[in-house]
Amino acid sequence: MESHGVANQKTAHVYNTAADLFDHPANTFWNRFGHSTIERIGLRQGDQVLDVCSGTGASALPAARMVGSDGRVVAVDLAEKLLTRAADKAQADGLENLEFRVHDMLALGYPDGYFDAVVCVFGIFFVPDMAAAVKELWRQVRPGGRLAITTWGPDLFEPANTSLWQAIRQQRPELYKDFNPWDRISTPKGLLDMLAEAGLTEVHISAETATHALSEPEDWWTLAMGSGYRGTLDQLNSEQLQKVKQANLDQLVSQSVTEISANVIYAVADKPVV
Repeated sequence: MESHGVANQKTAHVYNTAADLFDHPANTFWNRFGHSTIERIGLRQGDQVLDVCSGTGASALPAARMVGSDGRVVAVDLAEKLLTRAADKAQADGLENLEFRVHDMLALGYPDGYFDAVVCVFGIFFVPDMAAAVKELWRQVRPGGRLAITTWGPDLFEPANTSLWQAIRQQRPELYKDFNPWDRISTPKGLLDMLAEAGLTEVHISAETATHALSEPEDWWTLAMGSGYRGTLDQLNSEQLQKVKQANLDQLVSQSVTEISANVIYAVADKPVV
């Protein structure tokens, strides 16, 4: 298992590189599932919220709207370019109750029980020791507060995902992956087991079967270049990249693919009042 510091560096680089396409209209799933996560935790006016792995604000911005001017949202991400986009959105929406921190979510330094809610959408799986990360986030939730962890369910972005990796394997076999970090927690049991390892046993789990529409096959390529796949795709030279793209999109066309799976698992844990 690679170190937390190395994992941080890789994640920051990939998502800073992908920032130019992160908010493309083809990638609406970030906002869709970020907003859905916030809807599940019952935020109130005046709440203090920590949102880690914030990206461009898919969960932080709706949280800021819900907690109002008396509340506050701290949005944290390793990728400075993503947070810059989030800050621009907040300014455009007139939201002044957000603080943006380019920082390691496990070294923020807040006291125990500092936040009414802590949120992590599509990010906990980037940490090599997920249970340790959850413990650190849980520590910062006040008694009576909530922790929300959202992750991908099974068969993410299929059938486009498998087609992409097959095309990559044809060009660069050593880059092929048959395992993604979120696979460790892509079932309710897997997620519950990890949370139990972190000491959370009273957890509400909701598995949502969802799809993401593609208006054209090119939308899939935009998604791939504006997400975590970018770390692998950037290791291809221009000729290899073009061949991977062509093979991948030709496969989608031949299968008449107009949507891909985007299954999600939401976990919400209420911290007992001692």
